[in-house]
Amino acid sequence: MKVAVFSSKPYDIRFFTQVTQSQHQFTFLEPHLNAQTATLSQGHDAVCCFVNDSVDRPTLEQLHKQGISLVALRCAGFNNVDLPAAVELGITVARVPEYSPFAVAEHAVALILGLNRNSHRAYNRVRENDYSLHGLLGFDVHGKTVGVIGTGKIGQAFIRIMHGFGCRVICYDPYPSDAAVTAGAEYVELDELWAHSDIISLHCPLVASTRHIINKDTLAKMKHGVMVINTSRGALINTSDVITSLKTGAVGYLGLDVYEEEADLFFEDNSDDILRDDVFARLLTFRNVLITGHQAFFTKEALQAITAVTLANLDAFERSDLSALHQVLPPA
Repeated sequence: MKVAVFSSKPYDIRFFTQVTQSQHQFTFLEPHLNAQTATLSQGHDAVCCFVNDSVDRPTLEQLHKQGISLVALRCAGFNNVDLPAAVELGITVARVPEYSPFAVAEHAVALILGLNRNSHRAYNRVRENDYSLHGLLGFDVHGKTVGVIGTGKIGQAFIRIMHGFGCRVICYDPYPSDAAVTAGAEYVELDELWAHSDIISLHCPLVASTRHIINKDTLAKMKHGVMVINTSRGALINTSDVITSLKTGAVGYLGLDVYEEEADLFFEDNSDDILRDDVFARLLTFRNVLITGHQAFFTKEALQAITAVTLANLDAFERSDLSALHQVLPPA
């Protein structure tokens, strides 16, 4: 198959080209996939795209005109895909349902520790020959109550780590998992999780029921000074509402690896440009906010798994083996 790989970065090219046994031909394209760039897929059988590519109806219609029959996502989330439109147009959508849950879970813990112990601020001070400790006071994570929303593979890995820290871990998921309980968590209702958690970490997909699950109403139910961590999808948090809570101190710490409007920011070097996103700029003014640029997934093991599963999806589609294809279908 001829595959147009959108949003390609040097590491994508490196990992895909390392797989020399693949029979597929890849064209690596730097632009994001959208309705305007979809024409770049002409002459290909499939497109491969990532989290910030727009696979909406207009894009899918353009891909259909180009003869594209498969959208192979090299990520787990598919909130950027109009699934009903894909089905209507006869375009199959596949994804990587899991790659390295440890990568994302460990990054969430890194955000917790960095925020708590102010390691990012201390690093900058030492570089300025300033070894003072004022403003760097943290707390023992041991003994704290950690709320986890979403108990899939990533949530379970995160639960095991926080349980190992000596935390009480409570969790919420509309589809409870025995594995989460075995890992050391206790299922509770959302209102109880909001009320009792010292730290809240989001590990759920972005669907209609979870969009802006962190908002002014749910923030009002949380402990004053709560720490909120998001390594899942940016739109799980209403950014304007959390900024208001940061200003009052209701949210004491905020760790983000994702952002609602990240598509025009993350994965790019914008160091020579003016930051035009006023909301994001406001987030950067808070000393108790730590933001990374959607790098939680970014480990060697994860990229190897993403590549392997994406290639397996391409292979399965080419031989019409739907049982081996990690296909995404709209809800019935």
